[in-house]
Amino acid sequence: MTLRTDLPTSPMMPAPRRLSGGAGDFARRGGQLRVSLTPRCQLGCWFCHNEGEIPPRITHHDRAVQPRRRALNAGDFLAAINAMTAAGIRRVFFTGGEPLLSPLARPILQGLPGHQMDEYTTTLITNGLTLAKDLDWLAATALDRIKVSLHYFSDASIAAIAQGRPGDMAKIKAGIEAAIGTIPIVELNLLLQEQNAHEVMDVIAYARELGTGLQIIELVDTDHNAGLSGVKVASGEISACLRSIATAEDVVTAGTGQGRRVFTVPGRGGPMTIEVIDATLGRHHVGQCASCPERERCIEGFWALRLDSAGALSPCLLRPDLRLDVTSRTADPAALLAAVSAHLDAFTEGTLA
Repeated sequence: MTLRTDLPTSPMMPAPRRLSGGAGDFARRGGQLRVSLTPRCQLGCWFCHNEGEIPPRITHHDRAVQPRRRALNAGDFLAAINAMTAAGIRRVFFTGGEPLLSPLARPILQGLPGHQMDEYTTTLITNGLTLAKDLDWLAATALDRIKVSLHYFSDASIAAIAQGRPGDMAKIKAGIEAAIGTIPIVELNLLLQEQNAHEVMDVIAYARELGTGLQIIELVDTDHNAGLSGVKVASGEISACLRSIATAEDVVTAGTGQGRRVFTVPGRGGPMTIEVIDATLGRHHVGQCASCPERERCIEGFWALRLDSAGALSPCLLRPDLRLDVTSRTADPAALLAAVSAHLDAFTEGTLA
């Protein structure tokens, strides 16, 4: 990707020091910064962890149960993102809820500075419902990649899985297909579950037809989806099917998060990759994980920092008690990085209270 010099840039600030210690190790391993722009979403997926916030499925049915109030503005988000990428974080993901529902989405994404993908990458994760409508302005941003969540492949399955409506699948597919050729990289992701087991091969065929990358993910149990999933679907059978059509298979266990199998398969226009996140390959745990009461059900390990609109930065999806409040620090990149580094050092050493 070439550097886009026509994009708006953020105010110049002194280059912060690089992350070191546990924070630096996290950055070197390719750990993600996941930026949740809003907890709101049009859909209500039963499995949604909402980056640790109250899931939309619950708020749709009980308006008395609401997520925390937004405490950060667009400038705060951009200051945090710019400080952390300058300090060594190389993968930034914009999530929700549905990030494109946030009034901050446009000023934040338009405010991203131009960059090279070997410096860091930016990815928008979306349900795709408004993607076709938003493509014109998204195409003019510094986004490197759009990843569309495609956990269903028919109006019947989107209704069963996500409380979707008739016509939703047509909107999502139209957005995906319009984005190809407009956004530098378009990818799909799919969460394995009983409710979509009959459509997994359809999604794989669709990805190959379009020539988009595909990531297949195993379920993460949280307090909000406990008891709703039925039998968890492992990835072994899917990997066996992919192995039969693949020209290559690589197993990746380095870095953060779970191990994954990367299959190279024929797609439109040439070879493409399908990743399968496989919990049997292990995951990256650190000091805090050793005595964690959630360790038994944790299949992720330490792989992402989550910055949410309420101003909290969390190193663990299952432990909201380990959040760091950054609302008072976004105006001072040095203070922000010092606090983040200290928090992550304590987390990796197992001394975070």
